[in-house]
Amino acid sequence: MAYVIEGRTGPWELVVGLEVHAQVISRSKLFSGASASYGGEPNTHVSLVDAGFPGMLPVINRECVAQAVRTGLGLKARINLQSRFDRKNYFYADLPTGYQISQFAHPIVGEGAVEIELADGSTRTIGITRLHLEQDAGKSMHDQDPARSFIDLNRAGVALMEIVSEPDIRSPEEAGAYLRKLRMILRYLGTCDGNMEEGSMRADVNVSVRKAGEPFRTRCEIKNVNSIRYVMQAIEVEALRQVEIWENGGEVDQETRLFDPARGETRSLRSKEDAHDYRYFPDPDLLPLVIAESWVDELESALPELPDAKRERFQTEYGIPRYDAGVLVAEQATADFYESVARGRDPRLAANWVTGDLFAALNRTGRTIQDSPISAEALGGMLDLVTDGTINGKIAKEVFEDMLETGDSAAEIVERKGLRQVTDTGAIDAAVQAVLAANPDKVAEYRGGKDKLFGFFVGQVMKAMAGKGNPALVNEALKKVL
Repeated sequence: MAYVIEGRTGPWELVVGLEVHAQVISRSKLFSGASASYGGEPNTHVSLVDAGFPGMLPVINRECVAQAVRTGLGLKARINLQSRFDRKNYFYADLPTGYQISQFAHPIVGEGAVEIELADGSTRTIGITRLHLEQDAGKSMHDQDPARSFIDLNRAGVALMEIVSEPDIRSPEEAGAYLRKLRMILRYLGTCDGNMEEGSMRADVNVSVRKAGEPFRTRCEIKNVNSIRYVMQAIEVEALRQVEIWENGGEVDQETRLFDPARGETRSLRSKEDAHDYRYFPDPDLLPLVIAESWVDELESALPELPDAKRERFQTEYGIPRYDAGVLVAEQATADFYESVARGRDPRLAANWVTGDLFAALNRTGRTIQDSPISAEALGGMLDLVTDGTINGKIAKEVFEDMLETGDSAAEIVERKGLRQVTDTGAIDAAVQAVLAANPDKVAEYRGGKDKLFGFFVGQVMKAMAGKGNPALVNEALKKVL
């Protein structure tokens, strides 16, 4: 169902475009050799170039360019073999040069697309307008001293990819799905870690509303939103604010706003600048960036399998449902773990254990798949015992919990606890006879047509055998006698 905002004058349509700033994974900054790693004591990852010293010339980082190209290829976008760096002029306390080196008229990556899937299973394609490289600014800290602001330039000059979407997003849910999918692609490519809490991925959110069939109305930009949940909340509250203004006969001003999650509102920051306000011009210290098509082809040939392709392969190769495949490919580490477990085994059984018991255990213990207390090899070993009949599914649950606590292998636990499944038909027949003899009234009811009691008998026999009876053989023995 289409997302609409019900106003006093009828329904309104939401129009959203996102500008995502993704920090490039590289050891050094975009135009200097200073470390680009997160953290560190303030002003320890700063070169003379980052600090804006006179006469210091920028030198382009080849790896940052490669990362931008890889990302463009992952977004099915056009790679521009010729691009240019411009100076974007504005005074900012934590940008020592007084300008930002960015790309404006000639970005390195052109139009692309991201396919998103929504909760109801429907899919939508969100267009990518461009991806350009630029340098990050430093950080102003206003809470360290009652009278002064402090500046940390560790981030100044760190390479960013600004990924600009078309205004194709029509609901907060779509915005969330787009950001999750984009982050997934970046992580698979290894071009950005997507850690929004560390600021290595953040979004500027452009929001406007309109009546159905109208051209676009004035938009407002909400700056530097650093979580997917906050992006979705910011869109909703800003859209409601704009609807109220329009319906009261006012005009929405084009401006930059901030989202306050504590109050659930957006607040005006400054009037929105246009391109001419920044006085863009080609950076005189940097030649146009020219890359060879052969180099782009080389980078493309080395790309990893991306989430959509992996999901399709999991469905066809392993025969697992689309939803399960989507859960398993959400993180590359999870997909790799699953494949290690599933290889040479029942892939559906492997998927059930990874997405069920293992995920529940990781959530319970606050761990990730990378530091799982049960390795893929150990989980696979347990599934082998289920498959060859050494233990049944119920016993496997007990073994799994023991593996979590002790780190022992499934085989060691089965031997230590004597959990080997009973497949001796003589022992099973004896347990069946004992249960039936103890419940003559239930036997009479069953034979009188109360078929649902069969489950009761199975449960009683399994209980009598301490859960170790082979379920298939127990069922077979009961059917034979009853």
